[in-house]
Amino acid sequence: MAEKRDYYQVLGVDKNADAATIKKAYYKLAKQYHPDANPGDKVAEEKFKEVNEAYEVLSDADKRAKYDQFGHAAFDPSMGGGSGFGGFSSEGFGDFGDLGDLFGGIFGSAFGGGRRTRNGPVRGEDIGLSLSVSFEEAAFGVKKDVSYNRVCRCRECSGSGAAKGTSAETCSVCHGTGQVRRVQRMGGMSFQSTAVCDACHGTGKIIKEPCQKCRGSGQVRETKKLTVSIPAGIANGERIALRGQGNEGKNGGPAGDLIILVNVRPHTVFDRQGFDILCDVPVTVTEATLGAEIDVPTLEGTVKYTIPEGTQPGTRFSIRGKGIPMIGSSNRRGDLYFTVVVEIPKGLSKKQKEAMAAFAESCGESNYTKKKQFFQKIFKK
Repeated sequence: MAEKRDYYQVLGVDKNADAATIKKAYYKLAKQYHPDANPGDKVAEEKFKEVNEAYEVLSDADKRAKYDQFGHAAFDPSMGGGSGFGGFSSEGFGDFGDLGDLFGGIFGSAFGGGRRTRNGPVRGEDIGLSLSVSFEEAAFGVKKDVSYNRVCRCRECSGSGAAKGTSAETCSVCHGTGQVRRVQRMGGMSFQSTAVCDACHGTGKIIKEPCQKCRGSGQVRETKKLTVSIPAGIANGERIALRGQGNEGKNGGPAGDLIILVNVRPHTVFDRQGFDILCDVPVTVTEATLGAEIDVPTLEGTVKYTIPEGTQPGTRFSIRGKGIPMIGSSNRRGDLYFTVVVEIPKGLSKKQKEAMAAFAESCGESNYTKKKQFFQKIFKK
C-alpha cells in the first residue's frame, strides 16, 4: 500500500493556512477530481478520496491539532503512539458535507450525485488510548484505571442544542428534510440537483435560542474514568475494544468504541516468545564442570534446578508450565527456557592461578573432546 501523503501537501496549502484558505483549496480540488466530472477515471477517483480525507481532518480544529502532533498515526490504530493518542475516525472519509453547494449544479442528481443529509443517525467516533503495563501485569492480568476525554450528549438540553424550555423548530425552507431541490438550465436543458439546505445547514432544524452550555451543538466534552481489565497473557501491541465507550453519536446514532493499545514494558531478565519466556542464567566454572543445583528465576520467584556434570556454555534447559498464561485458558501456560552462561573468573590470585594450572595439567587433552575434534577437522587430510 502506498504511503499516505501529507494532508497539507494534498491540498496544496501551507501548514499555517487558515480555515478559509483550506476550504478554498478543497473546493478547487474537489471540483477538479469529482467523479461526475471524470467518469471512469480511477486516478481522479482516488485523488477525490484523498482530497476529502485531507479536508475532513484539516477542517476540524481538534483533528487538525492531533494531526499536527502525531501525523497520520493519530487516526490509525495500528500505529501505536505515546500516552493517549486521541480520537480517530471509524468511518472512512466522513460525510463529504461541504460539497452540497459545490456540486448542486450539473454534478448533482442528474448524474447520480446527490448528498447525504445531516439529520440522520451518525455513529460516534472511536477513541484510541495507549496504556503501559509491566511484563508481570501483562502475564498475569491487571486492572487499570484510565481517564480520557470524550464527546457526549449535552445534559443541559438533552442533546437538542436548544436552550432549556425551548425546542428546535422544523426548518421552513426544506421542511425538515435538510435538503433543497434546485433546477439549473444550461444549453436548453434543465438539470435537477439536491443540495444541502443553507438555512439549517442540512439538519432540518432551526435553533433560535441555542443552549448556552453546548452552544447549540447538542454535545459537550467530558472527562470519563474507567477501570479496564487487562487479560492475563496479553502481548505487546495488542488492543482491547470497549464497545460504546467512545464518543457518543448524533441524532440517536450509537456511540463509538474505546480502543486501548497495550504497551508492555521490557523486563530486565526475561524475553517473551509467544507464550514462552526466555532468560540467561550465569553459573560458575565449577558448577558447570561438576554439576550443581542452581537457582533459576521465574515470574513467581526462583526455583531449584539441577544441571548435569559437564554442562557446556550455551546449553538450553526448560521448565514446563512456568511461562505466560494462555489467554482464555488460565490452566495452560507456556514454558520457561533458560540458557546457561558459564562465567570465567577474573582477577585470580597467584595461588588460584597455580591451582588452575595444576587442574589443567591433570586434565590433559582427553577431557576436552570438542577442542580435540576441532583441530582434527582442520588438519584432516
